[in-house]
Amino acid sequence: MNADLEHKARAPDSDWPEYYADLILERCAPSETPAEDKLALYYFDGCPFCSMVTSGIDDLGVDVELRNIFQNPEYRDELVAARGRATVPVLRITSPNGEERWLPESRDILRYLEKTVADAA
Repeated sequence: MNADLEHKARAPDSDWPEYYADLILERCAPSETPAEDKLALYYFDGCPFCSMVTSGIDDLGVDVELRNIFQNPEYRDELVAARGRATVPVLRITSPNGEERWLPESRDILRYLEKTVADAA
């Protein structure tokens, strides 16, 4: 089934961007104990999308390790090994059991953090 048909079948009343964002959040759902998930943001200074995410992190007061891919080549290598490219921002979510999920896209990262923080509060 192609993506448009799946969208129409699963959520005919939602618009495509909202549906797609919800689908990504569903696939990157926090673990059963989201407060125990370790979060790391892969970013670089000067990236406007990264700045939007780091501002959101500050506003939410979320504990996220910041990994600048230009200051530390090891972080860039980790990102490329996991995702096949070095585009940022990307949030790495590591559950207590060691499972890793990688969430790209600034708005999706912010929605995930807002949902996780709101659900944990």
